[in-house]
Amino acid sequence: MNPPGLLIAAPRSSSGKTTVTLALMRALSRRGLAVRGAKCGPDYIDPAFHQAATGHPSFNLDSFAMPDALLDAVAALATDRADLVVAEGSMGLFDGIVAGEGRTGANADIAARYGWPVLLVLDVSGAAQSAAAVALGCARYDPRVQIAGVVLNKVASARHRRLVEAGLARIGLPVLGALMRDASLVLPERHLGLVQARETADLDARLDRLADLAEAGLDLDAVLACAGGAGPAPGAGALPRPPGQRVAVASDEAFSFLYPHMAAGWRAAGAEIVPFSPLADAPPPPDCDACWLPGGYPELHAGRLAAATRFLAGLRGFARAKPVHGECGGYMVLGEGLEDAAGVTHAMAGLLPVATSYRSRRLHLGYRVATLLADGVLGGAGSRCVGHEFHYASELTAPPVAGNALARVTDAEGVPQGLAGHRSGHVTGSFFHLIAGDQAGGPRGGPRIPEFPGSAGPETGLRPR
Repeated sequence: MNPPGLLIAAPRSSSGKTTVTLALMRALSRRGLAVRGAKCGPDYIDPAFHQAATGHPSFNLDSFAMPDALLDAVAALATDRADLVVAEGSMGLFDGIVAGEGRTGANADIAARYGWPVLLVLDVSGAAQSAAAVALGCARYDPRVQIAGVVLNKVASARHRRLVEAGLARIGLPVLGALMRDASLVLPERHLGLVQARETADLDARLDRLADLAEAGLDLDAVLACAGGAGPAPGAGALPRPPGQRVAVASDEAFSFLYPHMAAGWRAAGAEIVPFSPLADAPPPPDCDACWLPGGYPELHAGRLAAATRFLAGLRGFARAKPVHGECGGYMVLGEGLEDAAGVTHAMAGLLPVATSYRSRRLHLGYRVATLLADGVLGGAGSRCVGHEFHYASELTAPPVAGNALARVTDAEGVPQGLAGHRSGHVTGSFFHLIAGDQAGGPRGGPRIPEFPGSAGPETGLRPR
């Protein structure tokens, strides 16, 4: 039996979705429920907080980047052995790209696809009855989506709450609880979002405090009663294929942005993921078949990485015979040098002809649809991948040319972005984080996920750790 779910969403960013999501996850888990998490859209930080709150992996669900088969496969992982799925939205409930219904990347697509009612988080600071007008617009905007109730956030006083509730009573939306304005509830942030779960001091204590506030301020029984819908049956769809039988994956504070469904897909195909820490000066294990450097925060650790001579030498040796791929931060480390925020340049691996800088920051953000120019671990020449780019770094060297670029890319609406990334020998890299591979039919066209070179064969039914 598939479990019911709830989508925690809001009219806009910075409304308190993560606070409410983590509070509910932890509070309901403490009641003995098997709560599983999901994150709508391309976010690689929040799922780790979900896992800390529930004790179970959380997965991204993306209606633009993922074809139907992959989306359902990942949703099946998210609902596996669960009593309840709590999905967290990103940005506003209906915010996405201009595309056909169900293909926009918006939270609403996920709620509609799996029938999950929406718990709408309203930041009511600076508003009273007018908050109800915003909620009413959300309730009527898309008939596919059911707003089950409202949670008020940043309430200033008991009088303030009464005024807001009076407006919501007028439109017939139930208030399922409220959180008072409290700066101590805010989790620490940096330039790419929340400070990573693994770096957040006293995270368990913070999560327990959020759960205490949920117990005191939210009607948890009413919240549970709102849950509905169902995800796909276990085993639905197809997960990503691994780049090798044994995959060395950099994993520490500088390298952590690997989408959970990627690792789950690799394991489900029988591959072994072997973590290693560049910050601990560990090289990729030489008995692995491929090396993957995820994104993260190398710009904050550039000096330590430049001094990690065993890591850099081992990486260069590995790359002489076996594939190495870097995403975003990993791409920066594969380059010739990295300039930090203070303007100091640190030598990197020198495996790709690119130098990057974090000194002059400029936001690069959005989906990328990439057509590969040569065979590699992401697929064959001419195949298409969908990913997402989110960083503040700049390339200091000349842009890639057709002879050494990884791919030709467009944005989500098909606007050409030129050539992206680099390839040299067995080494490839780019600033975009892979979400789905081999999109030969276009985003959400339902094409197969390819069997990457060196893949381990048919799925074994293994579950992620």
